[in-house]
Amino acid sequence: MSFNQAEPKFDTVIIRLGGEIGIKAAWTRKLYERRLIGNIKAVLKHHAIPYEALNRRFGRIYLKTSQAQSASKKLAKVFGISSVSPALETTSKLSDIIDKSVQIADSAFKKGSSFAVRCRRVGKHAYTSQDVCREVGRQVLDTYSKRRLHVDLKSPSITLSIEVREDKAYIFTDVIRGVGGLPLGTQPKVVCLLNGDISSLVACWMVMKRGCPILPLHFDETPFNKESTNRALKATKTLFEWAIGFPRKVYIVPYGSNLAQIEQNCPKKLKRVLSNRMMYRVAEQVAEIEHAEGIVTGESFKEPAGEALHVLSLQDEAAKHLPVYRPLIGLDTTEIDELARKIGTSKISSGRRMKKREKTSKQPQKIIKLKEVKEAEARLNMDEMVGASLKSLRTVYL
Repeated sequence: MSFNQAEPKFDTVIIRLGGEIGIKAAWTRKLYERRLIGNIKAVLKHHAIPYEALNRRFGRIYLKTSQAQSASKKLAKVFGISSVSPALETTSKLSDIIDKSVQIADSAFKKGSSFAVRCRRVGKHAYTSQDVCREVGRQVLDTYSKRRLHVDLKSPSITLSIEVREDKAYIFTDVIRGVGGLPLGTQPKVVCLLNGDISSLVACWMVMKRGCPILPLHFDETPFNKESTNRALKATKTLFEWAIGFPRKVYIVPYGSNLAQIEQNCPKKLKRVLSNRMMYRVAEQVAEIEHAEGIVTGESFKEPAGEALHVLSLQDEAAKHLPVYRPLIGLDTTEIDELARKIGTSKISSGRRMKKREKTSKQPQKIIKLKEVKEAEARLNMDEMVGASLKSLRTVYL
């Protein structure tokens, strides 16, 4: 017997829906599943992956394609999918299941491998799930007796999985973990303040995971930081790979002259608060243009908790019409860095994070009062600066 046969040609991708979708009411679940299918089609089109059909079942979507393995890797980055598996489809006849399982085992099981057979069924059949596992396992051991395979139900090196649904059966060995969350586009759009550092990028990704399409808004700090815009655009390209099928545009606001006015005319301790308040005002105007329903920032607790909350409340006071969301408020630096690596943006934005760490002061700051902020804004004529920023707003398509 030859053990060098070609790998089986998987013809199906089993797409498992995120658990949150399954607990929704019937009408909402149907709406979310339709959006998810639309997002899946956009990804397949973007990557030129042909397919014959997308069949929706409760908790599953079955993609019929000749490029099942390639499609699985791409679809694992689609929000709303918990996991995917390239699989081989056959009928629900026990003899067909055994034949196809043995075929897959030929390429998947190496000499001395331990394995287990798992089966799940939906519908009525003339056999039980235990019957499938027992008969498939016996046939695999008999067919490849020279490989010295052995069954290990507790910690097998390979699991041969069989999913029987009505008159079809799907056989697979790999389960590729997906990103989960809600399908992108099931929630309203939000404006994301994107400065190119790790925190702002992760914040954008986290609201995308909750189903919100993002509208990145970047404030160009030239000449104070000449690399900020290039870094932000490069990172946003990576971010948009998680949002295939949605607009790939970034709003950029020239911010250097406004920052210079703040530094020249205001106390140093008010610089950050005044800058962020101006950003929120601009973001609200952009949100109105785009019919967005919130502002997202990458801020988290960097000062003692009481001081941080106070500063955030001062900044939020400038946002009169929209809420300001901070998805990272409960995460520490290690958790944020881990998410950045998962997204693929950690190398792009790590330099900015290091600079911020070096400049962070350990000295306690005096509590800033809202009256001080209002007086400083009156000297600056903040409304005029915001108006100038909106006039100079430009759009970059990536």
